[in-house]
Amino acid sequence: MLKIFNSLTRSVQEFVPIEPGRVRLYVCGMTVYDYCHLGHARVMVVFDMVVRWLKASGYQVTYVRNITDIDDKIIRRAAENGESIRSLTDRFIAAMHEDADALGVARPDFEPRATEYVPAMLELIERLERNGYAYVAANGDVCYAVRKFPGYGRLSGKSLEDLRAGERVDVMEGKQDPLDFVLWKHAKPEDTTEVRWDSPWGPGRPGWHIECSAMSSKLLGEHFDIHGGGQDLQFPHHENEIAQSEGAMNANERHPFVNYWMHNGFVRVDDEKMSKSLGNFFTIRDVLKKYHPEVVRFFILRAHYRSPLNYSDAHLEDAKAALTRLYTALKGFDVPPQVDWNEAHAQRFKAAMDDDFSTPEAIAALFDLANEVNRSKDARLAEQLKGLGGVLGLLQRDPLEFLQAGPAAGAGLSAEEVDAKVAARTAAKKARNFAEADRIRDELKAAGIILEDGPQGTTWRRV
Repeated sequence: MLKIFNSLTRSVQEFVPIEPGRVRLYVCGMTVYDYCHLGHARVMVVFDMVVRWLKASGYQVTYVRNITDIDDKIIRRAAENGESIRSLTDRFIAAMHEDADALGVARPDFEPRATEYVPAMLELIERLERNGYAYVAANGDVCYAVRKFPGYGRLSGKSLEDLRAGERVDVMEGKQDPLDFVLWKHAKPEDTTEVRWDSPWGPGRPGWHIECSAMSSKLLGEHFDIHGGGQDLQFPHHENEIAQSEGAMNANERHPFVNYWMHNGFVRVDDEKMSKSLGNFFTIRDVLKKYHPEVVRFFILRAHYRSPLNYSDAHLEDAKAALTRLYTALKGFDVPPQVDWNEAHAQRFKAAMDDDFSTPEAIAALFDLANEVNRSKDARLAEQLKGLGGVLGLLQRDPLEFLQAGPAAGAGLSAEEVDAKVAARTAAKKARNFAEADRIRDELKAAGIILEDGPQGTTWRRV
């Protein structure tokens, strides 16, 4: 049986869906004002893996990952660029999709934009006001009264006193408590029509936290199975989602908002937190200029989703070499991906994935299976290797295509150039000009191209 580490209980629990055979999953997506970075890549790949395993386990999955397309950073960036908010967000949503597609991340079933769900947000805020959790502050903003919600702090594991002691947010005039957060931001005189909506409390726009409560409940219902996101969202964003959703629905009297909370770990760069201020900030596009997208996906999945992920060129090179070993085992096999779950390696793979999605152990099973393929040259085991890899979104390319995949455009020899040199070497060998053949081999080796001679001729791969 599948077991999941539940951030809410801080323990590994058996997964029991609300509705047998069906899983409803919501993940907090991107705020689209810039290109996606490695932290976004990890969220996308991790929960793509989760969905793939749930489906492989026989569940019908409804996966929602939202897009935040209204936010202070978005408004500021659009103004700096002199463009409309819609133009900015459309552009970066398209870029996000390009990055996700490159990483082999399947699109979620629903990808709601926050701006499309403002009426649902207003409805939630009105319910919170009726239930005594929302109030209008002196500046016209509508705020959530944190101390009126008895369960506040249980996701982060902190008491209200602990949270108050660590509060660094400037206290807004009119707030009843520094911990209270904004549900509806009253419009400023300079706000354009793009960032203001009519409401019972006057024109304005939604706060960040209310967006996810509205979108998840509209698409998945008031009670669903799994809510995921990055570890940085556990507090305050997810804590506030619980307070809003359960406060509006009185769900805590009947059922919780969400049964299982999942959070993936941080991305670090050379053992330091990734940040623009430290100059170690990498977009997905930066990384894909140097590394094949499947290498990046493999690098992310090689670590357990809850552990820190340390990015460095050395770690990416190691991931590239490891993935190359798996593809090398499949070279020469033209087989479909098929899984026999009764086979020993598949059972080990399944046990690992059922243990809180332990991809490191599942990938270790792939390497043992690859060793068996290399030893036995058994096509059925090659099918098994390709099939199990496919469960993780790996090993589905033609092996030779992956092994010959080139570096960034404009760098190194192209496949056509390598093929021409291989042909010249073959001709030199036929003419018994072995010195020239050796010179070409050495030239290619210096360029990172390894030649492999066999009964069927010469093939090549990049190191």
